[in-house]
Amino acid sequence: MWQLETVVSLLAAGSIAGFVAGLLGVGGGLLIVPVVLWALQMHGFGASEHAQHLAVGTSFAVMVFTSFSSMRAQQKKGAVDWQIFVSMAPGMVIGVALGAVVARYLPNKGLQVFFALFCAVIAWRSLMNVQPKPSRRLPGKSGLAAAGGLFGLLSSWIGIGGGSLSIPFMASCNVPMHRAVGTSAALGWPIALVGSIGYLAAGWSSEHLPPGAWGFIYLPVMVVLAAATLVFAPLGVKVSHKLPPAYLKKAFGILLLLITAKMLWQIWR
Repeated sequence: MWQLETVVSLLAAGSIAGFVAGLLGVGGGLLIVPVVLWALQMHGFGASEHAQHLAVGTSFAVMVFTSFSSMRAQQKKGAVDWQIFVSMAPGMVIGVALGAVVARYLPNKGLQVFFALFCAVIAWRSLMNVQPKPSRRLPGKSGLAAAGGLFGLLSSWIGIGGGSLSIPFMASCNVPMHRAVGTSAALGWPIALVGSIGYLAAGWSSEHLPPGAWGFIYLPVMVVLAAATLVFAPLGVKVSHKLPPAYLKKAFGILLLLITAKMLWQIWR
């Protein structure tokens, strides 16, 4: 039986995740994954062998709604570069689909260590305002497709929308920060859609799942979190476009530090 305080906590977490997603062009998985794990623990499924898979799959399902809401709001601001989107999205879809298929067989501690170190380096560069060479530009279509495939693959294993990878990549190629954030928000939608379908299919025949689970998607938590993120993601986009690019870059660096700390804590535990 769901208690009122559980629903209120989920709504609060979803509101924060939606706001951060809209503000920084990310999917919100940094907050959503641990929240789903907490909800599973509250209902006696925290020790389940599929708890982490459920958390990641549910995170992707929530991000389907969050990313779509952010994408619409960013498009209204004219911040989505659709040429970059068209070049990167197919590779991301393939990467996410492949990653979701093999995720249940993958020991991910080594991957988490690598990603945590990567985030720490990018966070330091963002907070120190390290500028790329003025001559650096985005690669061609094949290079963007390859980058999208890599970002999608890593995203599917960690349960993030891909903005933590695509934003620093675009910023390092001198794409303006607001445009990088807006384009990342759009790229997060196909990642989330394919990732959620993949985790649903991967867990469909699994045993010992909690009531209300569709494959590796925990539907009751998904519905509550998605409702909150749909409301607050456009608000985050609105605030994002009022911030100077330098402030937005520092905020993104702080987010990456939080991601690093979260992953290192999980590894240490």
